[in-house]
Amino acid sequence: MTAHVYDQFSVNIDRGKLFEQLHVVAGSDDAGVLDEMCREAEQIGRPKVMARTSYIEEKGTDFVVVDGIRLSSRVLRVNVDRAYKLVPYVATCGLELEQWSKGYTDFLEQYWADAVKQWMMRQAVNAFRSTLGDEFGLTQTATMNPGSLEDWPISEQQHLFKLLGDPESAIGVTLTDSFLMIPSKSVSGICFPTEVNYSNCQLCPREECPGRIAPYDHELYETKYTLP
Repeated sequence: MTAHVYDQFSVNIDRGKLFEQLHVVAGSDDAGVLDEMCREAEQIGRPKVMARTSYIEEKGTDFVVVDGIRLSSRVLRVNVDRAYKLVPYVATCGLELEQWSKGYTDFLEQYWADAVKQWMMRQAVNAFRSTLGDEFGLTQTATMNPGSLEDWPISEQQHLFKLLGDPESAIGVTLTDSFLMIPSKSVSGICFPTEVNYSNCQLCPREECPGRIAPYDHELYETKYTLP
């Protein structure tokens, strides 16, 4: 099935939440600068998502074959035990914002620009996920991302990109020799149907992670994912 590109997203930045995240005091000089940066980004930004429906053809003990591409992960294999359909995707803040951010040379403003790009990318991901029911026939879903867990290393990005086809031509996202994405504020993953709540964070012991959305469960891997 042909991959689709989604690029008609709302790009409104919630100043209150962003200021709180960055510890910027409303009404301060810093707030004025950051507000102007947000206005620029809202005018320039075009975050994008590339996604497609893919089908599982084979399931091994620690891998699945999806549309002829082998994805090696015991956690993924267990998570999709009852699934036959997946939605691989790549989302990005877009080359427009990547170029915009290079205009800032002050260290603090560069940090803010990165946060703005991250905000834009996350808005696109959230908007895309809200379409999974209507567009892909998936209601309750969870997501796994290459590189988020030792079990599914970042090198698996190359296989996910193959599943999608040509993210570089479609949305401007390239993969480096070390499997990092450019623009840097990009994320790849696979959405899959699930009847239970799942988050990569449950299997990640990293402390004080700013992106954590669920507590680490130190027993979960052994009880659910260890090979018999």
